[in-house]
Amino acid sequence: MGTDYDIVVLGAGPAGLTAGIYAARARRSVLVLDTGTVGGQTVLSYQVANYPGVAETSGRELSRAMAEQARAFGCDIKAFARVADVELRGEVKVVTMRDGARFRSRAVIVASGGVPRKLGVEGEETFVGQGISYCATCDGDFFTGRPIAVIGGGNSALEESVALSRYASHITVIHEFDHFQAEPWVVAEAQSNPRTSFLMNQRVLGFTGVKGLEEVRSVDKATGVVTRTTVDGCFVFIGYVPNSGAFEGQMELNERGEVVTDEALRTSLPGVFAAGDVRHKRVRQITTAVADGTVAALSALEYLSGAAA
Repeated sequence: MGTDYDIVVLGAGPAGLTAGIYAARARRSVLVLDTGTVGGQTVLSYQVANYPGVAETSGRELSRAMAEQARAFGCDIKAFARVADVELRGEVKVVTMRDGARFRSRAVIVASGGVPRKLGVEGEETFVGQGISYCATCDGDFFTGRPIAVIGGGNSALEESVALSRYASHITVIHEFDHFQAEPWVVAEAQSNPRTSFLMNQRVLGFTGVKGLEEVRSVDKATGVVTRTTVDGCFVFIGYVPNSGAFEGQMELNERGEVVTDEALRTSLPGVFAAGDVRHKRVRQITTAVADGTVAALSALEYLSGAAA
């Protein structure tokens, strides 16, 4: 089984969906594939309040609107796609599915995003799903009236700590530095929340519990004092690891595994472009992902026009 498209987009987050919108609106046949749900990491955001023109919405609703718009322009979107292999080095790019189906295209836009970064400490794997979570939207209401910890000090960690205060009886934010990496207004909102306290300059040592998570152990990096924080749940927001494993050995990646691109979002492979959190960049926001998707799509369209000339 095989189907040909002008462009295959790998990833259905904001970058991938935007690329699909632009490419399909240009009357190109476009397939958007995602191994998970449509929307990527955006659907995990309880509240989105800084997307231009949208006063306030949820990540899930914003993703749904983007997907509907892409489909309206003719995008074929497949979620929970079981991809077996991706071959990008030839003139014709081929994505092979586990059921044997093959999708061929002349251009590919890699917008595969990332996965939550884990701490890699004692007890973390043991308590995933039994107290440890990486998604406030998914699991926040499970901890209604119960104490929790949030690990991290960037925008995501502090924004989600505020969102989680709708449920939890108390939140302890545990951060590895003595200062936050979040925007000032985000820090101010978190610090003004009466249900939130902060443990700064901490290195998390591990998690313990009997039937479920009961304690987060951390040590002050300056004094060596160990703190045992009693919790029923813990949410970890310390960044993402680029989802680029399928492309290793095919295109240039940097030391962090991010796809290297030029200003036009061209990768080291002709006809392959990258957009969103999977590529090397400093700022990772929904708006920057959308911008990437736009540039990548326009560059892919230009490539296709040149190839046809």
